[in-house]
Amino acid sequence: MSGSVFECVERPWHDHYGHGTNCELEKFEYNNLAEMVSKNSEKWKNRIAYRMMLPNGMDKSLTFAETDTFSNAFAVYLREELHLKSGDRVAIQLPNCLAYPIVVFGCFKAGVAIVNANPLYTAHEMQHQFLDSGAKALVIIDMFADKLKQVIPNTKIEKVIIVSVADLFAPIKKILVKSVLKYVRKQIPNCEVHAIPFEESLNIGKKVLRENKIDVINYWINVTLDDICALQYTGGTTGVSKGAMLTHKNIIANMYQIIEMGKSKITNGQEVLLTVLPLYHIFAFTVNLITFFKVGGVSVLIPNPRPLLNIKKAFEKANITWISGVNTLFNGLLNEKWFSENPPKHLKASIAGGAALHKAVSERWNKVTNTSVVEGYGLTETSPVVTFNPINGIVKSDTVGVPVPGTDVVLISEEGKVVSVGEVGEIAVKGPQVMVGYWQRPEETSKVLKDGWMLTGDIAVMDSDGYIKIVDRKKDMILVSGFNVYPNEVEDCIAKLHGVGEVAVIGIPNERTSEAVKAFIVKKDSALTEQQVIEHCRKYITSYKVPKHVEFRSELPKSPIGKILRKNLRTEELSKPHNE
Repeated sequence: MSGSVFECVERPWHDHYGHGTNCELEKFEYNNLAEMVSKNSEKWKNRIAYRMMLPNGMDKSLTFAETDTFSNAFAVYLREELHLKSGDRVAIQLPNCLAYPIVVFGCFKAGVAIVNANPLYTAHEMQHQFLDSGAKALVIIDMFADKLKQVIPNTKIEKVIIVSVADLFAPIKKILVKSVLKYVRKQIPNCEVHAIPFEESLNIGKKVLRENKIDVINYWINVTLDDICALQYTGGTTGVSKGAMLTHKNIIANMYQIIEMGKSKITNGQEVLLTVLPLYHIFAFTVNLITFFKVGGVSVLIPNPRPLLNIKKAFEKANITWISGVNTLFNGLLNEKWFSENPPKHLKASIAGGAALHKAVSERWNKVTNTSVVEGYGLTETSPVVTFNPINGIVKSDTVGVPVPGTDVVLISEEGKVVSVGEVGEIAVKGPQVMVGYWQRPEETSKVLKDGWMLTGDIAVMDSDGYIKIVDRKKDMILVSGFNVYPNEVEDCIAKLHGVGEVAVIGIPNERTSEAVKAFIVKKDSALTEQQVIEHCRKYITSYKVPKHVEFRSELPKSPIGKILRKNLRTEELSKPHNE
């Protein structure tokens, strides 16, 4: 691929951003994320920044000033007590709790890079990520500390900090929450490695900070936009999980891009964002943790959103104005009687990403809440947002919107040529939010980064206005007798059928047609039959796209953010003989 091929990229989407949206990014206000945190902590100091809501309705808040103070203390602990240096890595394995922003911002201020890890990882997955990243310290939730004895000896981790969701609560409430978790629910195992409690690390940091009169700014004053702030690991769906190297520039640029696209509905210092998606996932990390901190918003943290009844108290106690989520979250809420009969009164808009938003879900959401759910598109490697439907412009509900300011997108054919409007091609992205590469994997990096363009592996079409419709993942495409079938299209069709709760579509081996379409469905109506599904599909899609097999299940496999995992279903099916 030659960079010269794209020198004359047309940008029709600039005409559709809406009034007041800048087409390009202006000069950054900050030299790094630590400076962004510090300045906005001062700007919004008396406002609440984070509010954690437990299922029983018990909640605890942090102001911007408190977040700043605690993160300063944690930065001092990392540098003075653990003797970490600029560029070292700290692994973070936490759910949505008050410790998360403190730890992340403390790492930024200490000049070290974070390594986000899923708390539900197996010991094997933990060991791979910790070893690969070279993390020297780990901050982990106490619920999964029993894995550490098996993991820590095989890594470079020198210090473990243990967090409880009850940390920072008042003493009586803290004892109550910890007792319920440990003795009633039996969710807190014994930790068999040496570790320090999170609150103790803060106390040590505060003491050293006070006694030595340390100016924390000296840790990050020389950190530049080009320095790595995070190793954000991919899901590992196509082999070993890889660490995307994201710089301070990547995250800050994406923060500005998100604000530009949504600013017509953002009132600085007044927004309240429901944070159901885990903050360790790049979507919530950039949108909820970083962007809404910049605009002085409140992030309502939900440690465990399952079952969805766990979220009810948040809607009752907080005037939610924004929700970020995936298709399964919006679909799930719509199926909750308590939500559909009493939708949030202050909601302005919702942001969907991470997986395709089904049109049927979008239409129902609009009808129930009288607000729109606006779809965007991105990847771990792009910090993550690449495209977004312009809230202040024209929203095309069946698309993921247009490239965000400062971003170019072209669609590439199998031959590496730019395709024409309306033709299918692989999305290639160029912009300040694109990663610098995969950590210690130059060969993998060279496969996806070509002359500054990121090859995404996602297949799409672009209309004459620059709006993009994702057709599917390259690897998820089903080949039926030489015809391409895209699961998203079939899923969207099936989702419109009354009685369907959730749906996933994959290809399974077939001797006559190479592959056959199979649908997995969770019923909303127990009377739904396989024949009804097939007849419905025949009305709306051509015959080779109609599922040859339909299987009903009580639930579908999902990722931590609620994305349905087709790969799990595919692996299961490939272990069976298919001779039809």
